Amino acid sequence: MVRDGYFYGLALAAVAAILWLVTRNWVWAIPPLLFAAFFLWFFRDPNRTIPPERGLVVAPADGKVTQVALVSTPDGQRLRLSIFLSVFDVHVNRSPVEGILREVRYRKGEYLNAMNPVCAERNEQNLAVVDCIEGYQVSFIQIAGLLARRIVFNKKPGDYLERGERVGLIKFGSRTDILLPGSAEPLVKPGDRVRGGASVIARIATPDPDPLLASIGAEMLV
Repeated sequence: MVRDGYFYGLALAAVAAILWLVTRNWVWAIPPLLFAAFFLWFFRDPNRTIPPERGLVVAPADGKVTQVALVSTPDGQRLRLSIFLSVFDVHVNRSPVEGILREVRYRKGEYLNAMNPVCAERNEQNLAVVDCIEGYQVSFIQIAGLLARRIVFNKKPGDYLERGERVGLIKFGSRTDILLPGSAEPLVKPGDRVRGGASVIARIATPDPDPLLASIGAEMLV
């Protein structure tokens, strides 16, 4: 479980205890206990089996795929996949690929509904760019939604990320986008449900791994 779950859960349990002591009526303790149970459930962090094959991209978040499309960017054509996280989904984010975290860029913004297409341009968000061990670059973006008011990212540029490694979370409903090379083969479609770190969402034809990245990764794992 994410640490925040214990914080909210214990705080609300304490409120329930105080209400019972003051009123001597257990009915008043029910609402905070229900909220405590919800927060303990919401901040769950299940273990996942990460697929090991080269060239696979895993979902950076749990949720429903809402977009699979080729888009034009200043760096050329990219494949963009969007995943919507409802309040009922696990909100821990994971790295979709293995490689070196090249850049992290946070931007303040609005809190539009995460199902709204313009939220990718206007909402609070955090961009992470990864130089993959296979020689290509992948970006993924944590986007705050209507209810989400805090984006958490626990890594810094220069860190070596394993595929499926936990990197942060977005609190409550939100969205996660991932930008892949335009040649990537999508393996999901809008409406599919995915699990962060476990569901394969795309495949990228891979040359031999970059020897420099591979050696750096090996050193970091020792």
